[in-house]
This record gives sequence, structure tokens and C-alpha cells, in this order.
Amino acid sequence: MKVVATYSIKGGVGKTSAAVNVGALAARAGLRTLLWDLDPQGAATFLLRVKPKVKGGGRKLVRGTRDPGEALKGTDVEGLDLLPADFSYRHLDVLLDREERPEEGVGRVLAPLAGDYDLAILDCAPSISLVSESVFAAADVLLVPLVPSTLSVRTLEQLRTFLERHGAGDGATVPEVLAFLSMVDRRKNLHRELAASLPETFSGMARAAIPSASAVELMGARREPLVQSRPRDAAAVAYTSLWEELREVLDRG
Repeated sequence: MKVVATYSIKGGVGKTSAAVNVGALAARAGLRTLLWDLDPQGAATFLLRVKPKVKGGGRKLVRGTRDPGEALKGTDVEGLDLLPADFSYRHLDVLLDREERPEEGVGRVLAPLAGDYDLAILDCAPSISLVSESVFAAADVLLVPLVPSTLSVRTLEQLRTFLERHGAGDGATVPEVLAFLSMVDRRKNLHRELAASLPETFSGMARAAIPSASAVELMGARREPLVQSRPRDAAAVAYTSLWEELREVLDRG
């Protein structure tokens, strides 16, 4: 089972929308797909019309006393299952810190599910934390949204530096990073310039750029992946291109 984590140090950059749409596209492509909503706010769980509740919460999952398979929920997207969010995930750092080898905590939860799925997508809370480090250890690819700004590019560089130091320090495998521009407004010169230049100047930068679009915002009202409700919308087409690039990276690895 391949593991992809949608991850950003900051919130409000389109991370969850990407996770839900890429998950739907992976399932449509025939991959047995699991989405684990690790964010206690539960946005992905909400979008997929599931109650944000796991019996026993994050504590039992991390300790291995709750079979993650029993917590799974089906979704309206055929082939896409969900391990829902739970408000207890806000304490996940503390729970992991109490375990031996806390960096392996996320991987331990996923391990019993590996034979049932081809792809797991982890929708992470925005932070750099012990949970993040555990996600980094479990993930094959980090799918990183960036809003078009100089500071966002700096954030990507900080993340790459952290991953390199983290891997070099303990011999851990470093996940590949596939960054993409999100919330692109092509009426703005800077947005157009970055959308054109970053894929050429930064390795690991996707060519696909997700536009700033009301259709993406309306996912919260429709509670359905955009690629399913409006597949011809420009943003849905962009998510499809992003998925195709991600799949190339997964197949290569």
C-alpha cells in the first residue's frame, strides 16, 4: 500500500479539498483507496458525509487496542473508504509521546490495513509536530499545497530542510515531496508568473495548479468531491491533472 499525505505547515491553503478530490480520482482509477482524516477539525470527514467520531478515539488507535478496520466508514464515492476524524486527535501528539517509537505511530495504525488498500491518503492538521513526524515516517509522498506567494515558497524550502535533517539524523526514509500551487487567481500578475515559473525552477513542483474558484468553496455546501459533482469544471480538471502527476510519482517509486 502506498501512502500519500496532504500536508501544509499552514491552514487554509486547499489541503483538504485536494485530499478529497485526489482520493475520489484514485478510487475512480480502480485503486482501493483509504482516506484517513487526521485533522481534529474533521473537514474531509464532513465533506464525505460521515460523522467525525471514532469509538475509543485516537488513544485506542495509537495504542493498538482498537482495530482500525472496525472504525472504517464507506463513502458515497465507490472504492473510497474513510477512517474518520475524531476531536480527540487534538491530543494525538501527547498520545504518541507516551508510546515507544512515537514516530512509528501512524504507520502502526495503517499496517493492519495494508493488504486491503492500494493507496492511503492522510489529510493532516496544519503544523510541524510529533504527529507530523509520524506522518513523514509513514508517507511515500507528501502532497503539499502552496498559495502563490514568496512566503509560501519559503515554507516549502523550510519543509524540505526539515525532512533532510530529520532523515539524516536517524536514518529514516524521507518521503518525496510533490508541491502544487493552490488558490491561483490568474487575474493577478504574481500568480500567473509563479504558476509559469515554479515548475521550471523547483524540482518536485507539479505543473497542475488549482484555481481559486467558487466551485471549490461550494464543496462545503454540496458535500461531494468536485471531480464527481462537476467533473468539467476548470478546478476539477486541474485536480485530475494533479492526480495524474501524483500517480506518475507513485508508480516511479
